[in-house]
Amino acid sequence: MNTATKIVEKEVLLQKVKDWKLAGEKIVFSNGCFDIMHLGHVDYLEKARNLGDRLIVGLNTDNSVKGLKGEARPIVPEYARARMLAALEFVDAVILFGEETPYNLIKTILPDILVKGSDYTLESVVGADIVMTNNGKVEFIDLVNGFSTTKIINRIKNLN
Repeated sequence: MNTATKIVEKEVLLQKVKDWKLAGEKIVFSNGCFDIMHLGHVDYLEKARNLGDRLIVGLNTDNSVKGLKGEARPIVPEYARARMLAALEFVDAVILFGEETPYNLIKTILPDILVKGSDYTLESVVGADIVMTNNGKVEFIDLVNGFSTTKIINRIKNLN
């Protein structure tokens, strides 16, 4: 299978979502930068997928990441980040978004379950209002201690 086919444009994703919902499948959505893929990312996404039947990952574009994390980021370009996410067997679709938040994407997809890490609160989850208004749920997943892209970058910087 060519995992790159999991990286989809909005129109293709909307058709997939329609088909999955018609089949009675629960759609899970999460988003992030996923710069320098690590165990914390994999564990989080695997647990997210286990909450439903299909997992869609919204991925910040390079410009979006720069706006959120600063000019030095991302370390890994968007296509490479998207391919790595798509290669995970429990990820069903990856969609890039260039806005600061995935609010419009969530509004369009209307997932059954919106997932964020346990470092968020319900009030701080973008799109929680949309999902809950449409009878969906917001779930929080505990993060793996000691794994973060920032920690990895700092560790590499301290090697010299």
